[in-house]
Amino acid sequence: MKDLVARMRARIKQLPHPNLFCAGALITAAIVLMVVVGLFYMPYGPTVMSPDRMQGISLQHLMGTDKMGRDVLSRVMYGSRITLLVALGTMIIGAGTGVLVGAITGYYGGIADEIVMRVMDVLFAFPNVLLALIFVSLFGSGTFKVMWALGISFIPSFARVVRSEYIRCKHLDYIKNARLQGVGNLRVIFVHILPNVSGVLLSNLLIGFNNAVLAEAALSFLGIGSQPPFASLGQMIAEAQAIFFRVPSAVLGPGFVVVLIVLGFSLMGEGIRGTSEGLE
Repeated sequence: MKDLVARMRARIKQLPHPNLFCAGALITAAIVLMVVVGLFYMPYGPTVMSPDRMQGISLQHLMGTDKMGRDVLSRVMYGSRITLLVALGTMIIGAGTGVLVGAITGYYGGIADEIVMRVMDVLFAFPNVLLALIFVSLFGSGTFKVMWALGISFIPSFARVVRSEYIRCKHLDYIKNARLQGVGNLRVIFVHILPNVSGVLLSNLLIGFNNAVLAEAALSFLGIGSQPPFASLGQMIAEAQAIFFRVPSAVLGPGFVVVLIVLGFSLMGEGIRGTSEGLE
């Protein structure tokens, strides 16, 4: 255990900006801890209504209640879970597909590369939220549909980054030596090159995650994400804006959590930005 901690410390010290990474990791850990605690305990059910409507901060309701008498803190704990799960699903879909597309097109090149990347360029020209809105308008709203829409909209950015790294790496000496030794193309792609672009990829994953959080919050704010009575953070902000001056915490609570999530992942991404070697 001590060896593992020592190796982690040494690895963090090698990052371009270790202090930024540590600050972001602490903020992110606090949010994750809140979500984990919410799996086992909440002050009230996130959909439980009470007669105490639009109440301010008190010992019974640490963030007050909304216009339906629901506890804001409980809904923030639940909504954070929904927002993070959608962002995670977005990254799995977007990054997973984007890495595969970028790796294959960057390594093999040719006509297929030109065609695929021109399609990626067209999709990349649209902002993520706008592109997701197009997919949502075609397939409908809802948590999982928004996740898929955002995931598809994130594919071009990851494909472009990974493709450029593969074009750079495939001409390096160690790749040429691997080919001379008879190593297959798939092994070169996923065993020899991929670990050596993981630093750049991880940085883009962290930045992409906070962009996914913002995009999900924006779509939920517009009413096409999680549907009532369940809530994500963006939907909570939209529902509470009418009572902002009476119960500010109903808006500031979920808004502050969104800011913390984005800040945490942004700091971690900036902390490792510039790391191009593979992460062990």
